[in-house]
Amino acid sequence: MKTLKRTRIITALLLIGVGSSVFTAEPVDKGQRVFSAGHSFHMFMPKMLAELANAANISNHQQAGVSSIGGSYVYQHWNVADEKNALKTALRAGQVDVLTLSPIYLPDDGIENFAKLGFEHRPDIRVTIQEFWLPFDVFDVNYKKKKPEPVDRNSRTVAELRSINESYFKSMDDHVRALNQKFGKSVVFVVPVGQASLSLRAKIIAGEAPGLKQQNDLFTDAIGHATAPLQWLTAYCHFAVIYRRSPEGFPCPPALSQQKDGEALNRLLQKLAWDAVKAHPLSGVLTSAPRP
Repeated sequence: MKTLKRTRIITALLLIGVGSSVFTAEPVDKGQRVFSAGHSFHMFMPKMLAELANAANISNHQQAGVSSIGGSYVYQHWNVADEKNALKTALRAGQVDVLTLSPIYLPDDGIENFAKLGFEHRPDIRVTIQEFWLPFDVFDVNYKKKKPEPVDRNSRTVAELRSINESYFKSMDDHVRALNQKFGKSVVFVVPVGQASLSLRAKIIAGEAPGLKQQNDLFTDAIGHATAPLQWLTAYCHFAVIYRRSPEGFPCPPALSQQKDGEALNRLLQKLAWDAVKAHPLSGVLTSAPRP
């Protein structure tokens, strides 16, 4: 009776929350064919992901292709002419296991267009959406149309960071849940880089991030292009979502090992990435309980 009751509860939760991690998601052992489309906050990741798959002894990981457009929305990749659109061609041929996308802000109908096309030709495709750190450290969907205010990331408190990002995170989660409701199953997943980066900044503020003295150490410029620590945090998050396993224990990459306290920093980045992915209800990784 207890087993039957538990089964009914789980079934009910699944029906209520399509797209949440209220299901058993086993680690992925088979190498995935990954196509990535995005901008400069994302396109450094594919090469790193391949290195991580190799470190995990995952054979046959393949970079199926890339579509890189600076500062792009996903719909800009969709609008590339069909005869030049390698991503559409690969999706129609069923040659993509995982599609990684990095929208700037919503709405962006390119996400649904690509997910629908991929799903039509490969029902088990997974589409991941990179949640990222905010350009200029503000949530402003019109930031491209006006001159941004001066950026002082070092002055941010943890409370300010959470407040600034709250609406952005919610918009992303709401959109992914709505898409998965349309598909009737979990097709689209969130890679919670944004939340992992906030955890890292909290560690910096607390003086607990080896080798990082200030929040600006994560960025090369005002808009927020990533330095090596933030890039590797991003890659670890993607690995964790795509292969549903922890990146903890992987060798320290040269870009970090050459820095002071690089080994300790690398361990922290791996832990923060895995913690963020485990905690996010839309990452596709098994969680102990669904988050509201």
